[in-house]
Amino acid sequence: MLPFLFVLLVIAVRFLPFAGPLNVLPHAWHFTPLAASLLFFGARGSRRQLWIPLVLLAATDVILTKYMYAYRVSPEQLLIWAWYAAILWLGTNLREKSGFWRVVGAAVTSSVSFFLISNMAAWIAQPEMYPRTFGGLMMSYTAGIPFFRNTAASDLFFSLAMFGTPVLMHALAGLLNKSGDHTAAA
Repeated sequence: MLPFLFVLLVIAVRFLPFAGPLNVLPHAWHFTPLAASLLFFGARGSRRQLWIPLVLLAATDVILTKYMYAYRVSPEQLLIWAWYAAILWLGTNLREKSGFWRVVGAAVTSSVSFFLISNMAAWIAQPEMYPRTFGGLMMSYTAGIPFFRNTAASDLFFSLAMFGTPVLMHALAGLLNKSGDHTAAA
């Protein structure tokens, strides 16, 4: 249940700015729970249902791109959807062991891979901005550097928070059971 809730949180966060009066970009600070929710779903969701967050997020991308931003959905979007699938798969590697350092490693991998793939997609999609040369690709990566810090910070923060949530819930349940047993004995 929790993996689905985290994916729904991502979708809600992506639409949130359109519900308010400011109508700002949904990821203005590039601080989102997207990668963390994909990692968590891969690790804790059903293997038979791994397609669900992929389809939901791809549909969200289409709706946002086409209807909210009034852009066309371009073939380069397939790179981002492939990234979604890759991060879900990366999350499946956290099924058996999801200790602190493994989650941190997966979050960092998510951040770096998103940086590489999304900026390559921008280079492909915007030849008027970035020439189709190696230098143009490097220009695209250079332009993405200011956004990387918040992406990495959010991936780390939300990954640790999401993977820590069940641990915290289990610990709280244990405390409540202990205090309940103690008072029942009295």
